[in-house]
Amino acid sequence: MAMGIVSKGNVTVVSICKRTNLLITSILLGLIALPPAMSNDKSPRAYAQKVGNSVSPQKTPDIKPSELTPTYPASAPPPQVEPLPNQRGVQEHRQETDYRVSNLLSDFTGNLWVGSWRGLSRIDPNSGKIIARVSLPNVAIGALAQDKVGRLWVGSYEGLIRVEPRTNEITAQNLFLPSKRVLSLLLDKRGYLWAGTDSGLALISPDQGLIMTTLKNLPGVSANALTLDAEGHLWVGTLDGLVRVNTANALIMKRIGDLPGTTVQALAISPEGLIWAGMPNNLLVINPKTGAVLRSVTRLRGRNVTTVRFAKDGSIWVGTNNGLLRLNPNTGAVLDEEVTGLPSSRVLALVPDVGNKLWIGTSEGLAWLMPKMGSAKPHIAFSRAVK
Repeated sequence: MAMGIVSKGNVTVVSICKRTNLLITSILLGLIALPPAMSNDKSPRAYAQKVGNSVSPQKTPDIKPSELTPTYPASAPPPQVEPLPNQRGVQEHRQETDYRVSNLLSDFTGNLWVGSWRGLSRIDPNSGKIIARVSLPNVAIGALAQDKVGRLWVGSYEGLIRVEPRTNEITAQNLFLPSKRVLSLLLDKRGYLWAGTDSGLALISPDQGLIMTTLKNLPGVSANALTLDAEGHLWVGTLDGLVRVNTANALIMKRIGDLPGTTVQALAISPEGLIWAGMPNNLLVINPKTGAVLRSVTRLRGRNVTTVRFAKDGSIWVGTNNGLLRLNPNTGAVLDEEVTGLPSSRVLALVPDVGNKLWIGTSEGLAWLMPKMGSAKPHIAFSRAVK
């Protein structure tokens, strides 16, 4: 380094050449690190604060990881999470088998069709033996019906399918319904098929498999349940009460609204012509001519009624989300204690008097009950006991 020193009295003047100026500039820009001796506070942090007060911070020089010695707190590692993240994804996407039996149908030959969410099967109700299984494109079955020549109609959540029972083959499917989600099916006295969806009704010719007409502007929108009265006209349970439809021209004849519970999800007509309507919180008996509610069954108040069926002895079976009862239709009194031994207390479908048995579809499989039996028996082919 070149410098000049000039003394005058007590003052010493030090002159620094351009090379010294360059050194100072480099230091300020962070290109050359000063030794600790250049600051009274020897910590690098303190020095960085001093520089930062006068000069804007610049990019920190790259430091090789090998020059650093990492330190960790002296504590145990975190506990292992079960299952591990790579296994958790597999578990979350694993689909549990759905054993619900949502629909039951007795056919002309005396056999029983079982619509479960694992497929469609036909069984001998006397022995319980499975006679046939039908492969379907969609197993979420919403309704079953049989036409006058014996063909089976299956309403699923992806449309309507026609099955030939002699060959177990699909002969028609995917009709242009108001909605693909079929909730109810019923054959009228002329032999035409009515399909209830969550967006209205459709009238279908079973022979051609063609839609004859649709009723999209159905009050209450969703055709949850269907039944026929003595005059052959259609009663529809909807989200907003009951609607009577003329089966000859598909015109609305009557509407019964303002019912306690509003939504009608199960229907049956008594031998006297009275309507039994299952609601999410009640079971009502309704006069179809006046629309008046004749009775609210005391034992079913506050209970979710899912299915209602009359037996040959005149009694009425009522399935709920929490049990199965048999009632006296004249008084509404409970004839027996609630049925035990069911695969699940959530009852979805009932068929009485087939093979001298009551057949019960539940959310966990199929069961049957014979007269004077203490409890129901599960059908092992439709339960979790058999995979």
